[in-house]
Amino acid sequence: MNTLRPRGASLLFTIVAGGAFLLASTVGVAQEKFKYSFKDPGGLSKYTEQHALDVGDVPGHQIRVASLHTKYTNEAPEYAGVKVVESFTWISSDYIGGSGRFKTYAVAHMANGDKIFSHGEGLSQTSVAAADAGKKTATSTVSTITGGTGKFATLRGSIRNTGLTDFKTGTSGNVSEGEYWFEK
Repeated sequence: MNTLRPRGASLLFTIVAGGAFLLASTVGVAQEKFKYSFKDPGGLSKYTEQHALDVGDVPGHQIRVASLHTKYTNEAPEYAGVKVVESFTWISSDYIGGSGRFKTYAVAHMANGDKIFSHGEGLSQTSVAAADAGKKTATSTVSTITGGTGKFATLRGSIRNTGLTDFKTGTSGNVSEGEYWFEK
């Protein structure tokens, strides 16, 4: 059976379908994304404050809060051509023998006076090095850039970081990669 549609209905359908296609294509336009990559030369980050509380349920179980200050030299990460001058990171962790989960909140101070805000989650794994019986702690973090001030108010992104930390001094050998964009 062949049904006939009124000519106006076909035209209306075409207009609605075309409009939906145009709307979908403008919504689907991806933000321009920029690659981020930085390997710190080491010795840039220092713990400025640390507090650990023993939980007491198993040996070595601690709840810890710490602050980490990073002062960059000429080698510094950058966003949209602006270098990071220094950053402050606040950390909370739940470790057994130096291994476990942690959360971070960070503020990066940019060369132009703006700031970038981020938060992250990660894992630490502490092991005893056989050669010198010292402890080595490897970390892996995923951070989310949530915005900033000035030029970076609409900045968003995701950064993955791996490296080492010494709970007495600071971090070293961190390699960071990811991407960021400016929301419209």
